[in-house]
Amino acid sequence: MDYPLLDVFLTMLWFFLWIMWIMLLFRVITDVFRDDALSGWGKAGWTLMVCVLPFLGVFVYLIARGRGMGERELRQAHERERAFRTYVQQAAAERPRTQGAKADELGKLAALHDQGAITDAEYERAKSKVLAA
Repeated sequence: MDYPLLDVFLTMLWFFLWIMWIMLLFRVITDVFRDDALSGWGKAGWTLMVCVLPFLGVFVYLIARGRGMGERELRQAHERERAFRTYVQQAAAERPRTQGAKADELGKLAALHDQGAITDAEYERAKSKVLAA
């Protein structure tokens, strides 16, 4: 089979451009539906234009609304980060604080035991009470 190296290169180039085009098309359609400021009729119009005249529709969309795509993406990323931080803070606040209190109590008991203020039996009894609580 005779397939010159230049033809292989051109085939790979066209395949790469085709994949890039599909990604750009999905990016534009995603941006159309993600934009809260765009009305339903606007979303329907842009979607129809992108589906009926794909090349022209995408290029016109990028020219008309391209700058806002990055701003909307950045705003949504900030909202996701803020929601994540809020979730982490709420989860940390709801965590039972008894484990920290238990560790503090056990530390105090160990210090008293090391100083000789309480006996081994008293230490074991107090430790079992702290762990049982």
